[in-house]
Amino acid sequence: MTIAHDETFAINRARWDEVVAIHVASPFYRVKEFLAGEDILLPIERAEIGDIAGKSLVHLQCHFGLDTLALARRGATVTGLDFSSNAIAAAREIATRAGIDARFVEGNLYDAPNLIAERFDRAYVSWGAIGWLPDIKGWARVVAEMLKPGGELYLLEGHPFALALDQPDRETGGTGPLRPTFNYFGGGAPLVFEEDTTYTGEATKLANTKTHVFSHGIGEILSALLEAGLSLTYFKEHDSVAWSLWGMMLEGPDRMYRLPEGHPNLPVSFSLKARKV
Repeated sequence: MTIAHDETFAINRARWDEVVAIHVASPFYRVKEFLAGEDILLPIERAEIGDIAGKSLVHLQCHFGLDTLALARRGATVTGLDFSSNAIAAAREIATRAGIDARFVEGNLYDAPNLIAERFDRAYVSWGAIGWLPDIKGWARVVAEMLKPGGELYLLEGHPFALALDQPDRETGGTGPLRPTFNYFGGGAPLVFEEDTTYTGEATKLANTKTHVFSHGIGEILSALLEAGLSLTYFKEHDSVAWSLWGMMLEGPDRMYRLPEGHPNLPVSFSLKARKV
């Protein structure tokens, strides 16, 4: 890990440590509904995750573990990993409240093979995870190492094409046009953002306003997985995403965000499965 990347992780970890309590309490995540027995997974992953009953599963970059626990309810034996100590503490507390047997490990994604001795039938990565990582090839190697032979990765993410666009007035409702704003081919340097609130919509002002985010194009992601020894078995692009990427997006009854009717249809998320040969 380079000094620059150590700085990136320190900046981002401070941010994620701070937002955990806000996210746990936010209606966006639906913790109360989950504890009442509701399935909080969104429709894409519900349709695509497949039968995981009896499977061992590692959820990489699990935040405070709500999806991890939802997967446990489907019968998987789950382990969640996240670099935020506050997130791991919250995940363990929610697991206890829900009466779900789950393991949560604190640590950096790139250290996962040393932190967790077990190897898994499934690896799960979803919604806003890999953009925080500076080295996508290193991520793919970690995924491959965490899987048993024949094990499978499920990845669901915001589409890199959509993430390169922005709406200049998105914070005030978003009536302006979408414009190319960020590099699609990241080149290794982080995009540095300053935002004093979190994406769940709460007005709480944050002390840790800076984040480092990295661009990874579709070709870069696929090439990294193939080079790591995984075989692509499924790939799909979607017209909905889990958060309001631009101000013009509208939330549907399925909790997914889409562009308004009459706007050109664009890919805003993608999913894939890749198997360890």
